[in-house]
Amino acid sequence: MVLGLGLNYSRGQSLVSDLLLVSTMILSGYTIAELGVRRLIEGRININLLITIASIGAFVIGHLEEAAAVVFLFNIAERLEDYAADRARHSIESLMDLKPENATIRRDGEEVSVSIQEVSPGEVFVLRPGDRVPLDGVVIEGASSINQATITGESAPISKVEGADVFAGTINIDGFLVVRVSKMADETFLARILKLVREAEESRSPTEAFVDRFARFYTPAVIILAILVATIPPIILQEPFSDWIYRALVVLVVACPCALSISTPVAMVSAITSASRNGILVKGSTFLERMNDVKAIAFDKTGTLTQGELEVTDIISFDLTEEEILRLAVSLEVKAEHPIAKAILAKAEAAGIKPVKTTDFKAYVGRGVKVCIDGKTFCIGNLRLLKELGIVPLEGIVEKLEAKGKTVVLVSEDDYTIGVIALMDKIRDEAPQTIAELRTRGLEVQMLTGDNALTAKAIAEKLDMGGYMSHLLPDEKLEAIENLRSKYGQVAMVGDGVN
Repeated sequence: MVLGLGLNYSRGQSLVSDLLLVSTMILSGYTIAELGVRRLIEGRININLLITIASIGAFVIGHLEEAAAVVFLFNIAERLEDYAADRARHSIESLMDLKPENATIRRDGEEVSVSIQEVSPGEVFVLRPGDRVPLDGVVIEGASSINQATITGESAPISKVEGADVFAGTINIDGFLVVRVSKMADETFLARILKLVREAEESRSPTEAFVDRFARFYTPAVIILAILVATIPPIILQEPFSDWIYRALVVLVVACPCALSISTPVAMVSAITSASRNGILVKGSTFLERMNDVKAIAFDKTGTLTQGELEVTDIISFDLTEEEILRLAVSLEVKAEHPIAKAILAKAEAAGIKPVKTTDFKAYVGRGVKVCIDGKTFCIGNLRLLKELGIVPLEGIVEKLEAKGKTVVLVSEDDYTIGVIALMDKIRDEAPQTIAELRTRGLEVQMLTGDNALTAKAIAEKLDMGGYMSHLLPDEKLEAIENLRSKYGQVAMVGDGVN
């Protein structure tokens, strides 16, 4: 196309330039013409047929450049729309990775792996450390910690014991669980969120919808007009049909809404592509147009306003140094896969601290661990574990740290607490400036999170949010957004995943 036009305008029309333009017209216009004719056979007239007729008309009246350009540019627009659709499908596929295909079900006293589609409510499945939860259910046996960040946004793992709910797509960390299924595969929280994302991806912007409706009526109207131009004047004015057929073809070429049909998808895909380069996934062009009307913005917390990973923020020691407390902590946690353990290991590694040898390792699922070092008993765990073991837990310090939204673990030697380690999901460096800028522009800014109230309050206060809501599941976040919409008008939601 470019080469043909270049030769045409630089050296004048030639056989080579004409062949290049005709080749462009055929290669670019074949699929457009095929789709237009197929829809015509089905009794529907669409813009593909008009583009085809306009291109052929331009060719017949001698405007070869226009004939090639019409189908070439329209074809580019179609490819760009396909690109946008592929991106949408890819984002859905990435969410589908959170959904296990099979579950380990107990049937007739045996454990069998079956498709989650074949599992009914009331059946029982088992979870081992590292397993992703296949279906929503209720724990009937065992204890463990579950990473629910993908569903609720909670940065710290949640302890699960008998009677606790578990959600499909979350990860079992360190214990063995027996779970009774409560919902079919297509009715889980994760399935419902995937459905919402699909609906968002498939939605079209108001402008794109208008273009589709416009083309549906405009295309047959233009064709009818061209037929009238080609037939009525020659009959009434007794003029040659050839002259008016030529003019009818001119009408078709001039009336072809190429700019309208091409401009919208090109603009939308350009904006979506630019956003993706900056780490922003826009779930449909309809939301780009609506951003101009947004009066309030709701932010998810974990992974959006925060980094999504715990890091050690405080080490409080009593009889030992902070370095010695950290060495004990990493020695106790070196075998663990828990996110808190990983944060402690990362802190020790950054400080160049190595673990010491331990014996008699004992894990308390969802609470902590106990080991022996040089004949002394050391423990690291939450407040609940230390109370169970009869160790003085220093509740006042724990409460102060938790009031700041931090996760607290205690280190003890024999019957006494010797240190406290606090962890927190770090706020993104750019978050404060972003929130301040949005509020300066007069937008209401809220935070919606599944995390606990203390953590939510601490983050909201640090960022000077307009407000926050905590303990929200995904469907409850949707309800919260509807409430914000009724109060402020158009609302935008910013998040990084399913939750």
